Amino acid sequence: MSGRGERGGAERRRPAHEERVGSVIRNVLNEPALRRGIVLGRLVRSWERVVGPRLAEETTPWELGSGELVVAASTPGWAAQLRFLAADLRRRANEELGADRVSSVRVIVRPAAGSKGSEPLRRNDSGMSSGDAKLS
Repeated sequence: MSGRGERGGAERRRPAHEERVGSVIRNVLNEPALRRGIVLGRLVRSWERVVGPRLAEETTPWELGSGELVVAASTPGWAAQLRFLAADLRRRANEELGADRVSSVRVIVRPAAGSKGSEPLRRNDSGMSSGDAKLS
């Protein structure tokens, strides 16, 4: 008995071009684009821990490449807030990832960004929406 793939007494030989599944999976997971996607996915899942609940409602990680994290904000006002917090955001994202993957942060405006996503603003009779800040 050779111990190599025997079943019922018949030996199965692998063709020279056949690869083991583990080898194929390792090769796929080592692709740079997929690695960036996995890291971005980790940030998306943990975004509320990175930025806090309120910012998570209005922003989302959009893209990660060459160390640059692109974050989408729902409005220019939220984009300005993120730009102000960019250094802290970079540090907290790296802490969440457990490695220095984010070297810079760029903020863009995308109206559907954040967990509120596609909810349109509805103005009431005073001209304010329910999401507007109220000053006392």
